[in-house]
Formats: sequence, C-alpha cells, structure tokens
Amino acid sequence: MIAPSPSRPEPLRVLILGGTGEARDLATVLAGRPEFTPSLSLAGRTRNPLDLPGAVRSGGFGGAEGLAAHLREARIDALIDATHPFAAIISANAARAADMAGVPLLALARPAWEETPGDRWTPASDITEAVARLGVTPRRVLVALGRNEVRALEAAPQHHYLVRSIDPVEPPLAVPQARYITARGPFPLEDERALLIANRIDAVLSKNSGGPATYGKIAAARELGIEVVMVARPPRPPVETVGSVAEVIAWLERLAHQRPPLRRGV
Repeated sequence: MIAPSPSRPEPLRVLILGGTGEARDLATVLAGRPEFTPSLSLAGRTRNPLDLPGAVRSGGFGGAEGLAAHLREARIDALIDATHPFAAIISANAARAADMAGVPLLALARPAWEETPGDRWTPASDITEAVARLGVTPRRVLVALGRNEVRALEAAPQHHYLVRSIDPVEPPLAVPQARYITARGPFPLEDERALLIANRIDAVLSKNSGGPATYGKIAAARELGIEVVMVARPPRPPVETVGSVAEVIAWLERLAHQRPPLRRGV
C-alpha cells in the first residue's frame, strides 16, 4: 500500500454578493486563479448587467434564512459582501446568514466621499430628508439615485428634475417637469461639468456612494459652486470590512492557507 501523501486542497468556494464594480473586479481576479471557485450573486435590479465571469446568480435568496441554506447546500467556504453601500438590508442578511451557517464573512466597502474645501454639501440622513432639503423654491436638480428610489421626488413637484439612471424610470414620475437620462458610469469630470452647465443645474441630489466612477458630478459641482444634497450611508452590520479588492484577495489567501490539505493514497 502506498502511504497517503498530502495533496492540494480543493478550491475555496467563494460567494460574492455583488452589484458593484468592485464585486465584478473581484470575481474576475478569482476566476483566473485555480485555488478559488467564485460565484457571483446579483440582486437582479439592473435589467442588463455587464458581462461577468464565472457562475452568476440573479435574484434574492429569501432573506437571511434562505441565504444561510444556500451557503450550506453549495458548501460555500467564504462569503464576500461586495454590495452597494446603500444595500443595508442585504448586508444585514449576509451577516445573519454567515453566522447561522458558520461561514467566514468579509465586507468590501469602498470609502465614502468626504467634503473638501469648496464643496457646498447639505447633509441628509435619507432620501426623503434630502428631497425636503431642496426647499420650496423651484430649482433645477440633477438627480443621481437608483430608479427604485426616485419616487420620493413626487413629494416635491415644484422642481425641474434631470433624472439619470442605468435603467429607465417606468412609469415616469408624477411631476410636471422631469427629463430622463439612461446612462452607466464612469462619468468623466469634463462631461459632468458640461451636463451641469447645459442644463442650468443649481442643485445635485446624490447618495454618498463613494468611488471614482461617479465622483465627476461632485467635483464639477464644486468647480461651479453648485449645492450638493448628500444622502449619508445607512448603518452596516459590525463585520470585518476592507476597502479594496487587493485586501479581499489577501484575506482569502490567508483563509485558503488555513485549510488542511486533502489526503490521497491507495
């Protein structure tokens, strides 16, 4: 009989909760490395997501319990929460599910934007408050929210809205003055400056999503002295969090090295 000999461990099964550019970048890196088997889960809110590497799942799991069941059934070794900074419910479910299934969890959250000299930010705790902070006097507002969030604008129909979203807003808002742009970032500073000037925008309504892809409107507003009503991020679960794909890779590598090798022999 040949004595058993150590062999390479099975690839680490990694489930990425995605919907961000960072999630896509992470999945791309992991798909090219044999020590990992990534799968990417999308909430399904974007109708035509970009092409993504590896196994992709679209739609919810059925809350924390459903996600925990999936983690067990798929024998997931690590869960990465790389959802949008405003996906508070999904992040809370991820934390609960990881605890229920006993699966290591790491959150990947891009750093928030910070106010700098020259900015004219008006903070708001949520979108309802942000709309109210636009005031009662009619204004021309660039709206950079998700299409599922813009209904809050109907509470302030006096403004002229320029609404930009990845997917069309359907049905249109019940306000008398609204135009719609369907576009996907990144949005360069030069283009954002031209957009604000051409449409005589005097306020920008934005969530503090962070990252460079959509920061152009913030920088352009600063240059032009335009007010930005900035919606703060919602609280996230107290889980280990990093700010870059490289840090996630390092965390997964440590996790993979901690696994005992398989034994084989005859």
